[in-house]
Amino acid sequence: MRRTVFTEDHEAFRETIRDFIAKEVVPVYPEWEKAGHAPKDFYLKLGELGVFGIEVPEEFGGAGMTGFKYQAIVTEECARAGVSFGSAGVHTGLCLPYIMEYANEEQKKRWLPKFVSGEMMTAIAMTEPGTGSDLAGMTTTAKLSEDGAHYVLNGAKTFITGGVQADLVLVIARTSPATPEDRRAGLSILCVDTTLPGYSVGRKLDKIGLRTSDTGELSFVDVKVPVEDLLGEEGKAFSYLAHNLVQERLAIAVGAYASARAAVDLAVAYTKDRKVFGQSVASFQNTKFELAACEAEVDAAQAVVDRALESFETGELTASDVAKAKLFTTEVCSRVVDRCLQLHGGYGYILEYPIARLYADNRVFRIYGGTSEVMKMVIAKSLGL
Repeated sequence: MRRTVFTEDHEAFRETIRDFIAKEVVPVYPEWEKAGHAPKDFYLKLGELGVFGIEVPEEFGGAGMTGFKYQAIVTEECARAGVSFGSAGVHTGLCLPYIMEYANEEQKKRWLPKFVSGEMMTAIAMTEPGTGSDLAGMTTTAKLSEDGAHYVLNGAKTFITGGVQADLVLVIARTSPATPEDRRAGLSILCVDTTLPGYSVGRKLDKIGLRTSDTGELSFVDVKVPVEDLLGEEGKAFSYLAHNLVQERLAIAVGAYASARAAVDLAVAYTKDRKVFGQSVASFQNTKFELAACEAEVDAAQAVVDRALESFETGELTASDVAKAKLFTTEVCSRVVDRCLQLHGGYGYILEYPIARLYADNRVFRIYGGTSEVMKMVIAKSLGL
């Protein structure tokens, strides 16, 4: 079906991104996979291209656009080529909304120009060992010094995407104890300079997929964070996190749809070219039926994503709406990628084939940003259950 969610400007941007990926990413991507991350100078190239500044006001070096559609195009084009932009998605999709919404003017002047240029890469540190989805159960603490000049940060975080290379990390810490009535109270966001004494990166975690996105463990031992680097109000972090979950989950839904779309395209091309028993794999009825079923699911996922993108643009996308979109598209993606890999036969299990990369990468869609089980809980609550 013809898509109406994108304008001519969006499609012109798509062509720019597609050309950039072909020239700057595809030829060197195997090197990034071996290294476990994209090189730092690549982020400067993204900054020069304008990818990091799309939603940033012009006064801070950005383009001043609104909405999520340009970022959706980046996601779709990366999936189409079977690559990623490393931890760039966290930089723009997760960290930027917090800075834009909750930073004061002095902080924006200090951080946004370097954010836009790629000179300063960011990450967000929520998850702790043993807490998982229970954000209210985090134990990392930030105690205000007696003179009120800084917070003393102590604790640990894990599964932090971009945490190994980040220059500034948005750390969620407990600045006051929780109460029996409200476990979510007392959490704050501190923007931590990664060069501060006591800040350290532990293991770089070796993942099944997303090989070019560095994921690490962080440790804080008496890190002195200036009070000027508190983001928003003290004790309000949980409400801030809940507010941004809609965009985070929308981004995952877009990624899941884009991966499923890419998987079908790869399988169609492969089965047309691959010959067995003297004829193309695509000529067999089973192949046709499998791809037809996958295409129908991808078409439905596209409709869900496009509707969500439009609703997000108008401010109407609710927590339950995006939970439905994430649950549906990630489950579709899992089924479609698996079936498309099967059509590749043994070659589908070989990492030099993009379908293998998609297979490994898509599994986390049903885990991060809220598991499928959490999505079902959100949806059930919206039904009054």
